[in-house]
Amino acid sequence: MRYLLALLLLVAFKASAQEDQYHALAVKVLKETPLIDGHNDLPWTIREKANHDVEAYDLKKHTPMMTDLERLDKGMMGAQFWSVYIPGEIKDSGYARVQLEQIDIARRMIAKYPERLEFATGTADIRRAFKEHKIASLMGMEGGHAIENSLGALRAYYDLGVRYMTLTHNVTLDWADAALDTAKHGGLTPFGKEVVREMNRLGMLVDISHVSPGVMSDALTVSEAPVIFSHSGARALVNHRRNVPDSILRRMPANGGVVMVPFVTSFVNKAVWEHDSAQDVFTKDLKARYPADSAARSRELKTWNTAHPTPPATLKDVADVIDHVRQVAGVDHVGIGSDFDGITDVVVGLEDVSKFPDLFAELARRGWTEADLRKLAGENLLRAFAQAEAVSQRLRKERPPSTATIRELDHATTTTQ
Repeated sequence: MRYLLALLLLVAFKASAQEDQYHALAVKVLKETPLIDGHNDLPWTIREKANHDVEAYDLKKHTPMMTDLERLDKGMMGAQFWSVYIPGEIKDSGYARVQLEQIDIARRMIAKYPERLEFATGTADIRRAFKEHKIASLMGMEGGHAIENSLGALRAYYDLGVRYMTLTHNVTLDWADAALDTAKHGGLTPFGKEVVREMNRLGMLVDISHVSPGVMSDALTVSEAPVIFSHSGARALVNHRRNVPDSILRRMPANGGVVMVPFVTSFVNKAVWEHDSAQDVFTKDLKARYPADSAARSRELKTWNTAHPTPPATLKDVADVIDHVRQVAGVDHVGIGSDFDGITDVVVGLEDVSKFPDLFAELARRGWTEADLRKLAGENLLRAFAQAEAVSQRLRKERPPSTATIRELDHATTTTQ
């Protein structure tokens, strides 16, 4: 009996030592390599929960959502692309006005905490901020609707500091199809391709999360610089329309781009996606059955949700997606794009920005080497971004800013030129 107890204690000790070893490797990597998260929606959280008031939404305190300074430090964040997202369904409000407000919120937020956050627009800024133990803070626009079919507006956003643009959000544009909307163009229109070319000239990363597979393919064909998926999973594991097909993953090495894997439950866990899909079908049926009775719809949906609880998604699901992207696209083409503060249901084990080291420890447990983890953390994104900067330097010498219009290239009849 004593021998068995001793043996069990020895096994437990060795297991604990291994876990400490994996976590220690994760911490070592994140101390020496900037962890770059491709997507965090904190500026929209500030807009919605604090009515644009950056002072009121104090990041020095524990916030109600997933991001604050203490948890960013615990998560060992090195650089963050703050999403300056605006919905694509607000046409009557004016895209440009809301987009400028979001950029203003992000810029004021970054400026409020100079001891921890540093405004950044390029790879040199990221490396310098990391050496100074600050979080390099970049901006990424989520949705090409904000340029209102204007390359001049695109350039203005770049001048304000935007360094990637997701070509669409959830609404198909006059020049690009969205993943979650009806495909009208079969990919990028001629004007859409000109948007990609002008982004290349500027040095703005082309983000093809949220777009249709046709747009993904066209962007990879047109872009002279590496593209990114700022927050997309693997469609082979979860057949969500927001995820990336293997056919596209296999094209990433030739382009040099990076697929940044999110912590969105329905993107990383098949059972969650199936649950959400069934819920959507039931909700549509309720609208048909009770078109004018919202109370009845609410009661029945509550009953359905009680009978069909959402299954959990876990940290291991996210690690599975990262492993799949690595297997198909290669270890040089995978990164992290959490989507924190843009999600409601959280992945168990990745509930907020403090949890990144746990994910890296899990990958170390799976056999990822120190060099592999460094690439995932930030080296891949830094390399792709640096290549985009080099392409921009060349193209700025070769051609002037594009003056093309959507009417000219697409023979469009839109009111916006």
